[in-house]
Amino acid sequence: MTPTVDYIKRLTAIPSPTGYTTEIMDYVQAEVEKMGYTAKRTPKDGLMVTITGENDEKHRLLTAHLDTLGAMVRAIKPDGRLKMDLIGGFVYNAIEGENCTIHVSKNGKDISGTILMHQTSVHVYKDAGSAERNQANMEVRLDEKVTNEAETRALGIEVGDFISFDPRTIVTESGFIKSRHLDDKISAAILLNLLKTYQKEQVTLPYTTHFYFSSFEELGHGANSSIPEKTVEYLAVDMGAMGDDQQTDEYTVSICVKDASGPYHYGLRQQMVALAEDKKIPYKLDIYPFYGSDASAAMRAGAEVRHALIGAGVESSHSYERSHIDSVEATERLVDAYVKSKMIGE
Repeated sequence: MTPTVDYIKRLTAIPSPTGYTTEIMDYVQAEVEKMGYTAKRTPKDGLMVTITGENDEKHRLLTAHLDTLGAMVRAIKPDGRLKMDLIGGFVYNAIEGENCTIHVSKNGKDISGTILMHQTSVHVYKDAGSAERNQANMEVRLDEKVTNEAETRALGIEVGDFISFDPRTIVTESGFIKSRHLDDKISAAILLNLLKTYQKEQVTLPYTTHFYFSSFEELGHGANSSIPEKTVEYLAVDMGAMGDDQQTDEYTVSICVKDASGPYHYGLRQQMVALAEDKKIPYKLDIYPFYGSDASAAMRAGAEVRHALIGAGVESSHSYERSHIDSVEATERLVDAYVKSKMIGE
């Protein structure tokens, strides 16, 4: 197992739905400080790690987000089960049958459960297969002896408690990585491993470079603030979306040319392509039609930077996801090549 894959497994094991990221940020902060870096927490619970480069007048910023999809307790039902409210852009079908954990804010306990249709049993409900998977029909079955609202409330569960999904992380002998939340814990693992490598090998980067682990990307405003003043290039390391009409696959690094926010910076995109070709890194160019990144959020917030987006190809994004170690390695190689390269025109 490579160090990056080991980081992926560690990160996916830590629950971090958007808004509930303190534990994973604490872990990453402790990890980078153990490497010898100084880590700065932002008011929005992001984490910034800065490497001073040869040129301190022009800065680069790389982001990967540690927040994931999840849910909150919307209501406690009369039978003691829970109604959910989703966090992030996904559909209820993607979590049907998934084990989950309710993080009880009143007492700090974790209670396990399963996300199911109310009309699950085909022996009882005629519409078990045809009923719409939506908030009205989906619920959390608790692994506790509860049969009514009062018994559930006695556990401490309250509206607003966070719900995280079992990641079920598996690395196969053939190199596939199956897990929830590979978006974007693959990229966070890549940045962590590069930070560790640069410190171990005493690498000096050509420009001061900020590694920004953000915590609100799934809601669209993760790393659109706390951008250092001297930053002129902004690279979001996220994921490549796969599906019909997409070139992205699980074996190359995906370079995004356009997403729902519009085209990415042409010059910086072309630099990514040139680096990939020069270093013989397998890549694909692609458009993600229903997608936004930390970089696009920064642009909407008015950041005056060149922006780009790359990432490992992820199959079944925002569901039970899958990628391959080949794509992870290609992405890591391109990030490494980029931060060691000269800026456009220099």
